[in-house]
Amino acid sequence: MSTTLSASTLLAVPMAPLIGAALAGILGTTFGGNVIGRRASHTLTILGVLIAFILSAMTLKSVAMDGARFNETLYTWMVVGGLKMEIGFLVDGLTAMMMVVVTFVSLMVHLYTIGYMEEDAGYNRFFAYISLFTFSMLMLVMSNNLLQLFFGWEAVGLVSYLLIGFWFNKPSAIFANMKAFLVNRVGDFGFILGIGLIVAYTGTLNYTEVFAKAPELGALGFPGTDWLLITVICICLFIGAMGKSAQFPLHVWLPDSMEGPTPISALIHAATMVTAGIFMVARMSPLFELSDTALNFIMVIGAITALFMGFLGIIQNDIKRIVAYSTLSQLGYMTVALGASAYSVAVFHLMTHAFFKALLFLAAGSVIMGLHHNQDIRWMGAVRKYMPITWITSLLGTLALIGTPLFSGFYSKDSIIEAVHFSNLPASGFAYFAVLAGVFVTSFYSFRLYFLVFHGKERYDQNPDAHHDDHGHHDDHGQGHDSKPHESPWVVTVPLVLLAIPSVVIGFMTIQPMLFGDFFKDAIFINATAHPAMATFAEEFHGALAMAMHSLYTLPLYLALAGAVSAWYMYLINPAVPAAIGRALRPLVVLLENKYYLDWFNENVLAKGARGLGMGLWKGGDRGVIEGGVVNASWKLVSLVSGVVRRAQTGYLYHYALMMIVGVLLFMTYFVWLAK
Repeated sequence: MSTTLSASTLLAVPMAPLIGAALAGILGTTFGGNVIGRRASHTLTILGVLIAFILSAMTLKSVAMDGARFNETLYTWMVVGGLKMEIGFLVDGLTAMMMVVVTFVSLMVHLYTIGYMEEDAGYNRFFAYISLFTFSMLMLVMSNNLLQLFFGWEAVGLVSYLLIGFWFNKPSAIFANMKAFLVNRVGDFGFILGIGLIVAYTGTLNYTEVFAKAPELGALGFPGTDWLLITVICICLFIGAMGKSAQFPLHVWLPDSMEGPTPISALIHAATMVTAGIFMVARMSPLFELSDTALNFIMVIGAITALFMGFLGIIQNDIKRIVAYSTLSQLGYMTVALGASAYSVAVFHLMTHAFFKALLFLAAGSVIMGLHHNQDIRWMGAVRKYMPITWITSLLGTLALIGTPLFSGFYSKDSIIEAVHFSNLPASGFAYFAVLAGVFVTSFYSFRLYFLVFHGKERYDQNPDAHHDDHGHHDDHGQGHDSKPHESPWVVTVPLVLLAIPSVVIGFMTIQPMLFGDFFKDAIFINATAHPAMATFAEEFHGALAMAMHSLYTLPLYLALAGAVSAWYMYLINPAVPAAIGRALRPLVVLLENKYYLDWFNENVLAKGARGLGMGLWKGGDRGVIEGGVVNASWKLVSLVSGVVRRAQTGYLYHYALMMIVGVLLFMTYFVWLAK
């Protein structure tokens, strides 16, 4: 039985996508002279990600079946004092699972992109970007130290900036990628403070060495306060996760990221970037377990995100934005699980969510293609007649998202609800209400989208924007705007089918080993005495089938059913009801339409306040105090003194003699005064 993994094999996992990205990005663009064409570019990048996926799957098999592990430094960059800055890999159950999820979803997105971006002028550049994105995420999840983690963390942020603003001629895309970049910098400031505190008090960046010193950190106070040092460290680290994983109030960038092409929306929202924060907190579980304050903070933030971002999904009409707000809500669920010390449940939901959310995004893109790049669900309807594969896969993804028994999302979402229910933290009461209410909300907006898109009357000819393209491309894929919807090509539908399979079965297959087995035994640490939620949940668990049967007697199933039935009645049977409710609750609708005015607050209070502070420091501090009070005042004083002294330098001997006599008299007077 093998207990170690090959360093060269592991190194090939991130390097294969990187090489593909470099070849397509250099040789396939004007930068390198367009040496290779479209077919070569997508072949090279897909081959790189395919190699990474195969090697990742082999690694997962070795980890799960043979107990193989790897934790070694591959390269030492520099040593500063006693601090080593290294590149290395830590591969255990958590890492191996993330490697497979990232590479599989990325592979599906790469295949899908062949069809979706076939008419885009930046075809080769896009493949280079998404392959580079995959490399960055792999470096993040495979790292065994905080330096490499931070490299991958910033790299996914940088590449997401390039991808969200891929259509750089669109002002809205440029605004969106700048917004994402700046909001993530806010979170990253907290993240790097947390890393800095760890380094300052442990003297190391290596995970294993940091975790070994965790008890010492837990006993220290933060200088000048009554807070524990570990609490400050964990909250700083989590602020980084709030930015990257789009938690309230640093979530505002994620819905606007829909300005990028649909394939990257799927990749960002399903398997990369937004999952980085969840992964990081799970990886740092030995630290977070030492601070109940940090865990309560995490749970409250996650609960707010899960519920209130779901409300925003109800009033959206853009098909991609509805799915985007769904992502925000589901990330909130994962964060709530982290706060309940159910780290394995959070990562379990991360995995199941990656499959069905990638499916829903890619299905949304297929609908957009079939409807000639119309994204407004108000001008859709009856699409299932024309796009049967997209329809059935979308339905499967929707059923997984709302937590239908036996589907993957059911096992992960219900596990989160159970873990929060068994949590003993003060914030668990509010969080339990939020995740329960979120079940109804999720089901309602999911089936609202489903019914308006795939059922009801055809409304294509009523679209006032049907005759112009938002992206400046040939958006009809060879057909006129007035033609009926059409099913997407096989390079689009095959990824949908392949993603639908795990969306249905992966939860049933893996809940036992991932939550109650040894799969995460050396990757996640829980203090069961202080935080007994998972231990209590384990006592109540009697198998995947029994859990599905038990759901027939629990509230979440009927909340999900109520949401679906409500959406069916309001949008298929009696469409006048939503309009009436909108009129009756107009102030609430306005609040939701303005996204709780957080964008307004950020732009008019924070941004203008920061600008005012900057102007004040510039004019008052730099120009007033430093330039006017220090620099200019010093030369003016020298000029004044030199002007006075210059008057005494006349060149006449009798003036100098007079000065000498006056000086002698002054000295004599001084000494006589001292003698008295």
